[in-house]
Amino acid sequence: MKKFILLTAAVFTAFAANAQYTYNTFGLGVGFSSVKGYTNVKRNYDEKAYNLNFIYNYSPYVPVAAEIQFGKLTGGGLTVDRDPYRRQYSNNYKAVILHADIYAGEVMDYEDSFFKNFLKNFFVGTGLGLIANNLTVQRTSLDDPNYVFPGDNSGVNIMIPLRAGYEIRLYGAYDQPFVGLILGYNHNIVFGEGLDGYDDPSSKFKNNALSQYRQITVGLRVNFGNEVSYSKSIRGGNN
Repeated sequence: MKKFILLTAAVFTAFAANAQYTYNTFGLGVGFSSVKGYTNVKRNYDEKAYNLNFIYNYSPYVPVAAEIQFGKLTGGGLTVDRDPYRRQYSNNYKAVILHADIYAGEVMDYEDSFFKNFLKNFFVGTGLGLIANNLTVQRTSLDDPNYVFPGDNSGVNIMIPLRAGYEIRLYGAYDQPFVGLILGYNHNIVFGEGLDGYDDPSSKFKNNALSQYRQITVGLRVNFGNEVSYSKSIRGGNN
């Protein structure tokens, strides 16, 4: 009888241990983006950007990331169809951003629903960053050689990213999220006139909105580090 009780206790303990759900504390990510500015000039063009991320996983569904981003924004042109005043800019920028996301899985019960299990990896997020601009700008008006478009060819602006996306996760041997493929859309609000380098007076030129740029992003994330317990299955019962 004593052996039976000990065996039962051992089986129960092993089962309880296996029922513990865990995730890794940290992650590293890389990403590629198609970027496009929304600035004072009439036309802006699709360009490329890249990012590196160091991630702290507050939970498996709340990552907080420090991001380094670098890319290029261009717009305008020397013909009136590209910009009425024939302004033109090219911005090789760098940015440092701190942002956090929250996934649907953090706030809903998905374990017994195939549909909710799919929805759990949708996320939204925001943060705060600094963007350093390095511009080549058409400064002298082609219509009036005596007029020089005001603005700076370099500078740093505050930015706020608005983020949304979906993560496709691969799981390790113990159902931990190990690798993630992230498909996302970011819309970045930039305070100041640094993206295109033109700071024309609104009385003379249309200049009534904050500069912005959007990103369509594909990223890869790998999780590592200490294992932390979580209250429910991260993989979900229907994966």
